[in-house]
Amino acid sequence: MPPVESSPAAPRRARWLKGLLTVHWISSAICLLGLLLFSVTGLTLNHASQIEARPDTQRSARQLPPALLADVQRHSQQRRSDRAPLPAALNHWLADSLALSTAEERAEWRDDEVYLSLPRPGGDAWLRIDLTDGALEYERTDRGWIAWLNDLHKGRHTGEAWRWLLDSLALGCVLFAITGLLILQVHARQRVTTWPLVALGMVVPLLIVLLCLP
Repeated sequence: MPPVESSPAAPRRARWLKGLLTVHWISSAICLLGLLLFSVTGLTLNHASQIEARPDTQRSARQLPPALLADVQRHSQQRRSDRAPLPAALNHWLADSLALSTAEERAEWRDDEVYLSLPRPGGDAWLRIDLTDGALEYERTDRGWIAWLNDLHKGRHTGEAWRWLLDSLALGCVLFAITGLLILQVHARQRVTTWPLVALGMVVPLLIVLLCLP
């Protein structure tokens, strides 16, 4: 009996499938932690009104040393904008006395005070300095770890590096989904429920949008 010759397209199909599987598992491995994080925080955000939050607010009061107050007053008179960085000496003093990193922040300068907003994931903070007598007020609010994770999900007050990471994870998830769809296409002939399930996953959200949303 003569040997059965394989189709010339078979090796190409095998290489194509192997490449898809490689890209699929690599993208899924890279995005695994991100997918888990955004899945969990998607639930917490969807049920935010049912999750009780107990903000912890801490307040501090300080007095600027006379020499530092004079330096801040000079800086206020020489500034060219209502939003400007704090002077270096004040940044160092805040780092030592309140463990605050303010070198990259821009404060709101007024005639009689300096106000600095310090939002962060999962909380908020602000700093006010009276330019007449050097009285300083500082308030910090912590809304808990669930709020912290929710803000990471939304990219709220997270900085440029985290936003780049979110973009990279989003692109990785798109690649993961597209390669998964192509792998489904390859195996669709052996799995008759493939396209009905894909269609169901598309039709159900579309019907909810059309019929249930205001």
